[in-house]
Amino acid sequence: MRKRSRTVALTILGAAAFTVAGCREEQVEAQAFPDLASCQAAASSGGLFTPAECDQAFAEAEALHVEAAPRYDSLAVCEEQHGQGACGSEAEQAGGSGSIFMPLLAGYLIGNMLGRGMAGTAAAQPMYRNAAGGYTNAARTTSFGSNAGRAQMGTQSFARPAATAGQAPMSRATAASRGGFGNTGGSRSSFGG
Repeated sequence: MRKRSRTVALTILGAAAFTVAGCREEQVEAQAFPDLASCQAAASSGGLFTPAECDQAFAEAEALHVEAAPRYDSLAVCEEQHGQGACGSEAEQAGGSGSIFMPLLAGYLIGNMLGRGMAGTAAAQPMYRNAAGGYTNAARTTSFGSNAGRAQMGTQSFARPAATAGQAPMSRATAASRGGFGNTGGSRSSFGG
């Protein structure tokens, strides 16, 4: 009976290790750029992405920005969350209301999704400044110290955020109850060169 117990314990331990390994998030090669020109320059010198992927990713990030950027009921609340001078009206950025404010696009994150079951070879996210002087992606799943650089990161950094276009903008109380934009991120990432 003792030998059977040891075998069962080893089997359970092995299954648990396999389960934990299976739960580890898949990592992708990613790079952040402050603007399209930076991506194009990196592509010209043999970077991770081609010029066409830069164009596609930037267009995707801009579309996601219009659809899912956080929206605030005043410029003051937006700047409390994203920093002084980091916000503009929805009318200027997305053709919406002049009384709703959004953070300005502060860069974009592009990930190499080739072979990851995602359409295309690259996925993108807009990046926004946060009040602490760093950056975050639109889904608020990852915080960054810079809007330029290269790193391995989890696929959650490219999760599609909920749409905010047409929704009620956040007030100071709503933003505070959510812990502020960028403060509830799931992970922190640093970019290397």
